[in-house]
Amino acid sequence: MPAGLMVGEVIRHLLVRRHNPAMPRILLIDDDEHLAAPLTTYFARFGCTLESAVRPSEGLARLRAGTYDAAILDVMLPEMDGFALCREIRKESDIPIVMLTARGEVMDRVVGLELGADDYVPKPFEPRELVARVQTILRRQRSTPAAANGNGTQHRVFDGLSIDLDRRQVLRHGERVELTGTEFELLALLAAEPGKVFSRDDILNRLRGHEAELYTRAVDIVVSRLRKKLEPLDCIKTLRNAGYALAVARSEPA
Repeated sequence: MPAGLMVGEVIRHLLVRRHNPAMPRILLIDDDEHLAAPLTTYFARFGCTLESAVRPSEGLARLRAGTYDAAILDVMLPEMDGFALCREIRKESDIPIVMLTARGEVMDRVVGLELGADDYVPKPFEPRELVARVQTILRRQRSTPAAANGNGTQHRVFDGLSIDLDRRQVLRHGERVELTGTEFELLALLAAEPGKVFSRDDILNRLRGHEAELYTRAVDIVVSRLRKKLEPLDCIKTLRNAGYALAVARSEPA
């Protein structure tokens, strides 16, 4: 694409953004200065505003100063790597995070998910795939499994556990639990049908919105994160070679 055309398209997109502040706002933190411009143009085609930072310190400052709907982090960064950056962001925010990892580096994906990332995209990647992953996460943020199933009940109450699907809030023994988008969606999915066993493939396909890559370890990682946050409640049960289920008694809302 000619440089003049690319700049013109970005300018038009910024003008549209000014008149439509509801457009999703994404922050890319990647030290590849040649990546931001074409991705900004590509995201604009799908109604998203992409802004960029080349250093983690700049990215953190932008996240603290502005309102973003999602963040995209590269693993290889100056100052601190993407894992440390993800950890810092998770101390302050549950914003959806997509990690960019080197192709074939499975441990990068595992560590990123363990630290609270919601998804990963291996490099090199097609821009359309990255947009699709971000769009899937944003859709999850705006909907819940209960709503998708046509169930009008938006508040699920169990012994020691309360899930407000409208506000996307979880209370454990009356205290709020901070969950990432993926953790909340997993809990909401299990809570929609307590006692039902969901296989790892079921969970991947239901939460990611597309056929899952053969990486079921991701489900185990998110379940482990969720269990730790819900302690001392022991409400997510593992059925060997079958999957996971929410095993906690319902109670009536106060």
